[in-house]
Amino acid sequence: MEQLKTNLALFSNKDFNAGRGPIVRGVWYLVNMLIFNSYLFPFYKPKAILLRLFGAQIQEGLIIKPKVNIKYPWRLFVGKHVWIGENVWIDNLDTVKIEDNCCISQGAMILSGNHNYKKQTFDLITKPIVLERGVWIGAQSVVTQGVTCGQHAVLAVASVASTDLLPYAIYKGNPAAKINERRIQ
Repeated sequence: MEQLKTNLALFSNKDFNAGRGPIVRGVWYLVNMLIFNSYLFPFYKPKAILLRLFGAQIQEGLIIKPKVNIKYPWRLFVGKHVWIGENVWIDNLDTVKIEDNCCISQGAMILSGNHNYKKQTFDLITKPIVLERGVWIGAQSVVTQGVTCGQHAVLAVASVASTDLLPYAIYKGNPAAKINERRIQ
């Protein structure tokens, strides 16, 4: 147990820059908790306006359901006609770009950060995530840091994408493996 206490004291993410100061982050935390990560505020357009006020680049037609958790809106780009389902977590410690006509289904997680388990200091690792045009992230799926999901790729329910997804391909499993081609009619 003593070894664990010593190691925990070494954890440091001193090189991480959140992109905004503590006051803006604190205000966003409250807005996120009361409006986005809540069932009490189901309205889409005011949510898009609030995201823009906090620095997100939001195009027209965003549908954002209740209980969505967004870490840092100033690191978020959302294209036209994007659907974000209930209980989605966008943990964007780095840039997350969601292009036009994407769907992120219920309970999916977009995780742009992780920790280096090989180091005693457990350093934070962040990398951008890109969901190209027409991507569908299935319910309860996870997209990890540094992944690009190619145009019209599908990540099936409860799958984990830890490497790039090819365009027009369907992926399933943990880790996600290509199982088929996506043919759009």
